[in-house]
Amino acid sequence: MPNGVLQVPTPRNEPVLDYAPGSSERAGLEARLHRMLGEQVEIPVLIGGREVRTGRTQEVVCPHDHRHVLGACHLAGAAEVEAAVAASQQAWPEWSAMPFEERAAIFLRAAELLAGSWRSTVNAATMLNQSKTCYQAEIDSACELIDFLRFNVAFAEELYGQQPVSSPGIWNYVEYRALEGFVFAVTPFNFTAIAGNLPTSAAIMGNTVLWKPASTALLSSYYVMKLLEEAGLPPGVINLVPGPGATVGDPVLASRHLAGIHFTGSTPVFQRMWRTIGDRIQDYLTYPRIVGETGGKDFVFAHPSADAAALSTALIRGSFEYQGQKCSAASRAYIPASLWGEVRERLCDELATVKMGSPVDFSNFMAAVIDRSSWSNISGYIAEASGGSSCEVVSGGGCDDSVGYFVEPTVVRSDDPRSRLMSEEIFGPVLTVYVYEDGELDEALELCDTTSPYALTGAVFARDRLAVASIGARLRHAAGNFYINDKPTGAVVGQQPFGGARASGTNDKAGSLANLMRWTSQRSVKETFAPPTDYRYPHMG
Repeated sequence: MPNGVLQVPTPRNEPVLDYAPGSSERAGLEARLHRMLGEQVEIPVLIGGREVRTGRTQEVVCPHDHRHVLGACHLAGAAEVEAAVAASQQAWPEWSAMPFEERAAIFLRAAELLAGSWRSTVNAATMLNQSKTCYQAEIDSACELIDFLRFNVAFAEELYGQQPVSSPGIWNYVEYRALEGFVFAVTPFNFTAIAGNLPTSAAIMGNTVLWKPASTALLSSYYVMKLLEEAGLPPGVINLVPGPGATVGDPVLASRHLAGIHFTGSTPVFQRMWRTIGDRIQDYLTYPRIVGETGGKDFVFAHPSADAAALSTALIRGSFEYQGQKCSAASRAYIPASLWGEVRERLCDELATVKMGSPVDFSNFMAAVIDRSSWSNISGYIAEASGGSSCEVVSGGGCDDSVGYFVEPTVVRSDDPRSRLMSEEIFGPVLTVYVYEDGELDEALELCDTTSPYALTGAVFARDRLAVASIGARLRHAAGNFYINDKPTGAVVGQQPFGGARASGTNDKAGSLANLMRWTSQRSVKETFAPPTDYRYPHMG
């Protein structure tokens, strides 16, 4: 290495391409989609740089056309997990001791590859296997993942620079060590960026990783892994072990080398993992770090002074972009009676213009939900609203799984502020509205704060600044990411660190220095330049 204090490039947020008709990025993406629709990819387990084909496979399909097979993925089991743990431990000594600049260069190169030649591939895989529109894929699998890679490298450099003061004659410094063992990254289907961030954020800090991707997002996860390999990631640093949750998770949690969990998924699964780790705590080499972002029942709270047009637009975008399958999606709204008539009319008029279908048709605003299980769950909530005496389906409500798993954007008004639709996570395109009397603002705020166990995202709409301040203070603990006159989705790396508390997770803020701090173990070092040679202190004279 050269003698010098090196500085990583200053990160910048990746510009979002608009894919307008006639643009070069649109032509490139359409061509890649066409090729990918004609392929059937065989996705292996990736352990220590080797491709492992177990013969136990799962089809990879398009949610919007569930008869269209994109490929097949080999599934890991206990033997593959054991091999992956061994590979991670073999890679650990060299990787954890590698100079930071060398590690950083790999992930910065991955960001540049994704911004260039890999962009259309990862975006197309996200569109086809996760049923995202081109814009939703662009802001996720391209821009946000690029931002995670660039900003996390810069955050790591900043973290390493946090050093203690030194007294005269003494040099104090802190060494940031990798965790002893491996980190288990469990990633969701809904964001390719999260799927890429959870293993790489730990790896940037010198850790080795076992990565279990969601079974409904295997294609994009595979291409992200191949991207990292092309960027120069050494074998065994990140090992891709797709498979059923228990089949992969049970042997992982039983390994004494487990040093951390980086998780995004459902609250019940995270709680079970935490419980299992607690029951086995004496078996591990070290106390595992547990970091998780789980569920949400995200709210929009409208004050009587809110702008109805801005509120309605935020509800449509916040609730129905990517079919409401964002942990941050607006799922419940509290609207004053004085505004409800205008907001209802605007919602109905605008939703009547929303197009839904295949993401390959770039004119569509929405596509399909992820799989049959999700479709059935969402359909059940809509059926309950349609048949209940306390609910009214204001708009939408249609469900059709004959070709793809399609659910119309649905707005429900609930007269019961603590109904299931107001309190439970649905994870689909269903927005439930409670209309409160203007004079009962305090009661409505209490409902907003206490109805749901989650505390991920929330928003307030008001033109009255005193109301903005008082509502923000009242709902201080109801959301880890809080928005003023904006939808509660769309956190940008480096701008809005993301995460929530209560039942929504550990709030370790993805896209921030705070998250990287969880993947390192400090050693404090004190060097005395002229140590004493007499044990006696002056007061003893």
